[in-house]
Amino acid sequence: MSAGREPLLKVEGLTQHFRINRRLTIKAVNGVDFEIFPGETYGLVGESGSGKTTIGRAVIKLYELTAGKVIFDGTDISGELSASDNRKLRQGMQMVFQDPMSCLNPRKKVSDIIGQGLDIHGLYQNADERNHKIAAMLEKVGLSVAHASRYPMQFSGGQRQRVGIARALIMNPKMIIADECISALDVSIQAQVVNLMKDIQQETGTAYLFIAHDLSMVKYISNRIGVLHLGYLLETGTREEIFENPVHPYTRSLISSIPHPNPRYEKIRKAIHYDYAESGLDYAKGKMRHVEGTHWVLE
Repeated sequence: MSAGREPLLKVEGLTQHFRINRRLTIKAVNGVDFEIFPGETYGLVGESGSGKTTIGRAVIKLYELTAGKVIFDGTDISGELSASDNRKLRQGMQMVFQDPMSCLNPRKKVSDIIGQGLDIHGLYQNADERNHKIAAMLEKVGLSVAHASRYPMQFSGGQRQRVGIARALIMNPKMIIADECISALDVSIQAQVVNLMKDIQQETGTAYLFIAHDLSMVKYISNRIGVLHLGYLLETGTREEIFENPVHPYTRSLISSIPHPNPRYEKIRKAIHYDYAESGLDYAKGKMRHVEGTHWVLE
């Protein structure tokens, strides 16, 4: 996918620290590098507290970077942005949040929630065009036009997440950051939402940064995967490279913990234990080594 193409998003040395007080600084993310190409899905996986959400929010500039560089669609968005660059970023990159209820204004109708980006950026000529765009987007995410006049509390969790996806898609973005967007949903609804995202990607060519802790779902939706632990990117490559030839012991432990649908294999499955304190590794002193293809590992 990357052959002869420029990346849509290029992250170089992304570092995000949070100073709590004079004595305590939380080092959430440390020197992370990755690229996302147009139309692909890059899955960022790791346990809770590994820094996945922080990376997503830093990329879209909800946080100011401590260090590093983020280049989106040929524009360096790391520092202060001009009005035109900020507009380009806000239209070209959107985010779908984890909790489908808390990220929707309970006092606004669905039509106003979805159309908020259109209102802010003036992306319509009249009310009829606005209503047409909102109706078309509702249908695209599997909701009906009748839902436009309802409030978020009148929907199920899966329907609310579809509203969140519609709110992001209506801006016609080049990239969407999906931050644990299925973790709060039932398993059957998770499959519906992920299949919806794949269908939309095939139709629109939108790139995804898919942040999750469910390895099996990441394997299903992602073209390439990055494994994150304690704020460090330990291994990255295509899903085949990661799942068929995991090199880092943390990656092997994650893959070994995936339940197998066949009960016979599940009975004999052995989960690999990994403890950073006992591993003898020092992430801060490690360097990325090329394994093969697009496969890199921190050693």
